[in-house]
Amino acid sequence: MKSKLSLIVTVFLLLFSITNMTHAEVNKKKPQAENKFKVPNSVMDVSKENTYPNPTQDLPYLQPSELTKELIETSEVKIENPDLIRILNESSISTTPLAIGYRATIYLGQWPLNYESNETNTNWEYQKINTNYFDNRGGKSPYQIHYKQESQKHVKGGLTAKVDKAEDVKKMMIIKAANKTKLPLSFDTIIGAGTKKDQIYNIPPKKLGYLYGYAPAVNEKGKVTYGEVYLVLKGNKKKIVVKNVTHQGIGAWIPVQDHVSFGFIASDLPR
Repeated sequence: MKSKLSLIVTVFLLLFSITNMTHAEVNKKKPQAENKFKVPNSVMDVSKENTYPNPTQDLPYLQPSELTKELIETSEVKIENPDLIRILNESSISTTPLAIGYRATIYLGQWPLNYESNETNTNWEYQKINTNYFDNRGGKSPYQIHYKQESQKHVKGGLTAKVDKAEDVKKMMIIKAANKTKLPLSFDTIIGAGTKKDQIYNIPPKKLGYLYGYAPAVNEKGKVTYGEVYLVLKGNKKKIVVKNVTHQGIGAWIPVQDHVSFGFIASDLPR
């Protein structure tokens, strides 16, 4: 009896230990996922200081109308393209009890229908946009410098490969990337000349000081689905049929709007 009780206690403790280890592993991985897109301390928001007022980047998502929702639900292929949704929203279909025997197939064209994100990463030093420099080799005390944008910089992102209806694909990709990262993304952003930040960097005596500014960006990778879209009407019934479905891998670089990443170096020798 004692041996059975001892065995039961041992099994219970073993299961309890395994459960705790599993929860520990889950909790260990969870913060990493949550912090993946956390803005580091070296990156600063310059939207208020930017001498070039970038327009607010509104995500091109459209709320489907009731008719559009009804049609999208009939499709066997997921439809997320904002421009196709807009066209469907602008459409109207009248039905009547006398429509028995009525048939029609309307070709709406070939469209990129949806984008599936496979990987999203950030590069906080995507493109160097500025260098502030001071030679303190003859100085006897630290010299303070801060960021000042020397010239206007236009930072452009884009797709990594040529695809049909590239603008539609970019819209779907930026929606997915922005939702995942919670960062203000735009394929085009400008940092104006004279943009400043008050953060101070000290150059020690007998050193050269370099303060580099970088534009950060998000690297998005995934798959876009294309298909020929037909609106099929049969009596009082209506549905969307997608034919000749194809898939294409695609990537994109999408700059983070109005943000600058800083790197400071004090050196004995010119760089």
